[in-house]
Amino acid sequence: MNTWRNASLAVTAVAVLALTTACGQDQGTNTNGQSVGAAKPADAGYGSDSGYGSDSGYGSDTGAAGAAAARPAGQLAVWDSKKLGKVLTDGEGFTLYRFDKDTASPPKSNCEGDCVKAWPVVAAGDAKAAAGTDPALLGEITRADGTKQLTVAGWPMYRYAKDTSPGDANGQGVGGTWFASAPDGKKAAVAGAGSDATPADLPGLSVRKDPKLGDIVVDSKGMTVYRFTKDSAWPMKSACVGACLEKWPVVAPVEKNDTEGIIKKGFVTFDRPDGIKQQSIDCWPIYTFAGDTKPGDTNGQGVGGTWFAVSPDSKLVGAPK
Repeated sequence: MNTWRNASLAVTAVAVLALTTACGQDQGTNTNGQSVGAAKPADAGYGSDSGYGSDSGYGSDTGAAGAAAARPAGQLAVWDSKKLGKVLTDGEGFTLYRFDKDTASPPKSNCEGDCVKAWPVVAAGDAKAAAGTDPALLGEITRADGTKQLTVAGWPMYRYAKDTSPGDANGQGVGGTWFASAPDGKKAAVAGAGSDATPADLPGLSVRKDPKLGDIVVDSKGMTVYRFTKDSAWPMKSACVGACLEKWPVVAPVEKNDTEGIIKKGFVTFDRPDGIKQQSIDCWPIYTFAGDTKPGDTNGQGVGGTWFAVSPDSKLVGAPK
């Protein structure tokens, strides 16, 4: 009897230990009991907005319909935009775009289903490098449906369905994840932009040295990342719900290898009760602030005495002790 009881207690202790340490490990279990490791790319990081613009309006059915309509790039060219600087175009003069949720190393597309209806892939086909650019930057990937997609410096290339004429760049900045491509595959830089311009090619999460706050975490757009003192790390729980999320949007899941300078412990995806997937650092849910309008803003710092910027080791920056 005692032997059975001791065995039962041992099993219970192991289970409790596993649960209480999971969120502090590189791999563990989120609060909904789903296995998580390095955070998965989000296909719906903001609820109904799938990252390619909630106004996509290109139907709800999925499949390869968009891929079937892909057109070869042809003779690429460089368009000198007054707003965006040098922009890469296809042979017909249409702007080419890149997607922040894709990866260049290794080259991989995370735009599928409805996404390719809004953002038709650029077929590799007979692509030729633009005059004055390095032909070695051109490449291709094989998509899930077997089609070949053009890459530039490893980044998969797309057009935007709402660009109806050569020279249009209506896809610039859509969803905060789509940007016109420069000739070298980087994000086209805003012409004449000063220090307020979004830094190009930031990792999903990285560190910026703020003159007042010191080292703080920023997202891929250079926007300050915050924590809410009313949240908890274990059990992982967000106290920001409903209207709160309009002012404090969650940070969508980020690949662990798409970070720089931040703690990797407890870097897991939080499946919120409202269905939104949220990134956490050291098990703490993280957010941005709608009142920050440009990279470098820290308008959310200290709001309500409960919101604070996040340090690289997940601590609250400048919070009262």
